[in-house]
Amino acid sequence: MTTINVGDRAPNFTLKSQDGESVSLSDFKGKKAVVLYFYPKDDTPGCTAESCAFRDSYTAFSDAGAEVIGISGDSVSSHKQFARKHNLPFTLLSDQGNQVRKLYGVPATLFILTGRVTYVIDKEGVVRHIFNSLLDFQGHINESLKVLQNA
Repeated sequence: MTTINVGDRAPNFTLKSQDGESVSLSDFKGKKAVVLYFYPKDDTPGCTAESCAFRDSYTAFSDAGAEVIGISGDSVSSHKQFARKHNLPFTLLSDQGNQVRKLYGVPATLFILTGRVTYVIDKEGVVRHIFNSLLDFQGHINESLKVLQNA
């Protein structure tokens, strides 16, 4: 498994969104920073809390010039239902084979649960911050906003 560090170029990928459209990280290069958050599973208590916290801060992320993108191994249809149910205004990407999770080196917790890691990627595609916590849902939002607002 690869390990991505602050200062590294973020690996490009293409995945399907909750609307079935192909989305690539490179689509944002030169245009917007990206807050890329990997989460374990749609509609579980922790992942719902984290996603809704990103939703509630979405305007602050937009004002800071960033796009929020969530990635899990759930299907496109699961993402569509999850986004609709919780009024998520951002893109969710389906990484059903966990290839992008592996590409970014997102660790498993206790060797069974998929990890919860957020990457702040600048407009040029460079990783500026990594936050890894399975339980500090709000920390993913607070840390990411702090980095973006101080950029």
